[in-house]
Amino acid sequence: MARRDARPGQRRGETRLDAPKGMRTGLLPRRVGSRDRMGRFSEAFARGMGTPWFLVGMSVFVIVWLTYNSLAPVEAQWDPRALNFTLLTLILSLQASYAAPMILLAQNRQDDRDRVQIEQDRQRAERNLADTEYLAREVVALRLAMKDVATKEFLRTELRALLDELDRRDDASDAEVEAVARDDHDRNARD
Repeated sequence: MARRDARPGQRRGETRLDAPKGMRTGLLPRRVGSRDRMGRFSEAFARGMGTPWFLVGMSVFVIVWLTYNSLAPVEAQWDPRALNFTLLTLILSLQASYAAPMILLAQNRQDDRDRVQIEQDRQRAERNLADTEYLAREVVALRLAMKDVATKEFLRTELRALLDELDRRDDASDAEVEAVARDDHDRNARD
């Protein structure tokens, strides 16, 4: 039975960072946080090794080690210069052998986070593009609709024409009223 969220090249039980927490279930229960705890530790370790304080501290440690084992009496030296500081070499080799994989683990986690962030950015850009295209279509539709809408100049000319017509009607009705009044006056004068 194939899992729905499995991808080619993905191991069974491997947690995908781009899947919601509810969908990260595997077939076997896993130890809570063990993988994540190691990842956080490796990032903290790599972050600590990348500071100037680590370099200063390591330099001071090596200088003190070399100075003590060079200048102290031979009986008090734990890593004599005559043996080419073998213990110091082993300690530094051990530190390097642990540092390299820890730094790689931290880089892999950062790569996973970057991959998820890039995917989210791509999706956000697609949504923004779709929104922009929708708004552009709406603006075009509004511009087309505005061509059918009366402009200020059109309304002014129409209102002037109506006012002129009302003035003509008013003049005509005044002339009519005068004519009726004259007719009434003439009738009254005849009677």
